[in-house]
Amino acid sequence: MKKEIKCGEFLESLSDYVDGVLGDSLCKEIETHMADCGDCRIVVDTLKKTIYLYHETSVKAEIPLDVRGRLFSRLDLDDFIEKGNSTQKDVTF
Repeated sequence: MKKEIKCGEFLESLSDYVDGVLGDSLCKEIETHMADCGDCRIVVDTLKKTIYLYHETSVKAEIPLDVRGRLFSRLDLDDFIEKGNSTQKDVTF
């Protein structure tokens, strides 16, 4: 008797499935499971859309130097602030 993949097992392999690095056998089990499980299908669709949107809209945000300096100081990241200079090293978020 073939083992049916359960939602919890599916979620453990979700990242590898979406990245396309799982073996064919496990991919087929997951796809069979998703055909009958709307919840898991929604999870996969949402994750794929999130990844797509991230890649399409990822823009490097430039933080104003004064804001960056205050943030780094508050987070105790003084090593990223150039000593004796009012400008910070180029760090993009």
